[in-house]
This record gives sequence, structure tokens and C-alpha cells, in this order.
Amino acid sequence: MKTQTGYAPVNGLKMYYEIHGAANRTHPPLVLLHGGGDTIRTSFGHLLPALARDRQVIAFEQQGFGHTADIADRPFSFVQSAEDTAALLQHLEIAQADLFGFSNGGTIALQVAIRHPQAVRKLVVASGFFQREGSSYPWFWDGFPSATLESMPKELREAYLAVAPHPENLQSFFDKCVQRMRTFENIPAEAIRGITAPTLVMVGDADVMRPEHAVETFRLLPHAQLAVLPGTDHMALMTRAAWVVPMVSEFLDAAMPETTAKQVALK
Repeated sequence: MKTQTGYAPVNGLKMYYEIHGAANRTHPPLVLLHGGGDTIRTSFGHLLPALARDRQVIAFEQQGFGHTADIADRPFSFVQSAEDTAALLQHLEIAQADLFGFSNGGTIALQVAIRHPQAVRKLVVASGFFQREGSSYPWFWDGFPSATLESMPKELREAYLAVAPHPENLQSFFDKCVQRMRTFENIPAEAIRGITAPTLVMVGDADVMRPEHAVETFRLLPHAQLAVLPGTDHMALMTRAAWVVPMVSEFLDAAMPETTAKQVALK
């Protein structure tokens, strides 16, 4: 499989990206948005090869994540990451793409669809909050103010250190990830309701996000499908390739809803 890597000048960043496979007329590119604390591999390592068999896949690492160096005086934010995503697509001369976001990447995908609807054809949102009330556990939000580097999963810590251009910034990276969650702002329900892109909402039945929150997201979106994976917690969600890849592929391959197709044609 042909893979291209590079760094794109995006909003003051040198953003690391990978392009797997060649563009084709049948499928638009699929853009992968990794989770908080993750790299491309820790979020999508189990899924990427299979997803790239039939379509071009673009994966990138956000500000300060993985291979992409941080901007010291710029905090991490979901809105800024959405703007960086849109800017990367523009740099790569991609007018419209499908987006697949996991965890924080799912929240970013929603923000891209809200802020840049013309750039998004379809969405896959896996365990992505739009409101703080979506957590399954009362301690989820309460734990961030006291979080320490020692609580960062070993897999994520090692992945960062292996590829970061400045591994000595691990503590700063962790602190900025935590701060983004501490200052999480709800996305208004009306904004979710205004997303016209067909969306596949996914969650594990033992996820950090309540299945009810996934159902609420599904109910608000005008063109949505819902998948609840049994026996699956947050960390396992992106390892279920035998379930996730066929569902995502079938969803992306399906015809656009007639009303949405007309809206896209008028843009």
C-alpha cells in the first residue's frame, strides 16, 4: 500500500500527516482524528490498514501530539483543532472528505461539521462527547483537576516519547491535554441538530461515555445511525476491527440521503 508522509504549514504548525492509498473517484478521502493523548497509531493502529484497502485515508497528528511540535503559548482546544483540520484539508486541496473521529477526535469532528459544513460529506463519531453530562462516571470530570503525569496510560506515554520532536515536553503536553478537558464547553444541542452530514455514532456499552449520550446525539442529528458495541470499554473500542471496519465501510459506501445530496449540490 502506497503511503505518503509530510508536514503541512497549518495555522503556525508544521503538522505531521500521512496519506495511505491513492485518491479514487468512488470514495472521497477518509480523514482520521485521533483521541486525547493519542497518536495516529494508538487511536487507529488496529483499523487503518483495513480502512485504507478501498479508500484513501488521511491521518494527522494535532498540535503538540505525536510528530507535530507544539506552539508553546497556544492552548489545546477543540475549536482550534477543528480549524487546523479544515486548514489541512485546504492545504491538501481536498474540497470535501469523510471524517472519523475517536474520543476527543469525535468532538473535533463535530466542530468541523458545525464550522465547516461544506468540507464534510459524512461523519463517524466514536465516543465523542458534545456535553459534559455524557460521561458514564461521576469521577470522570472530577479527576482532571488533580490528574498527574503518573496517571497517563503507559502506552500513550511511550508512544509520545517515541515520536515527539521534543520529548522533554511530555509534562507540558500532559498538562495541556488535561486543561482542554477541564475547560470543556458544551456544544449547544441546536448546533448538533444543524449538522446535515450523515453521521454514524458509535459507543461501547462499557465506555466512559454513557450509551444514553450516544442515543441523544443520534436523536439530535437529522441523518444518523447508531452502533453500540457489546462488551466494549473506551480503550477497546478502536481495537474491534472485525466489527468497526465493516460497519464504517458500509456506512461510508451507502448513498447519500436525497435531501442531503441536494444540499451538497447547491453549495
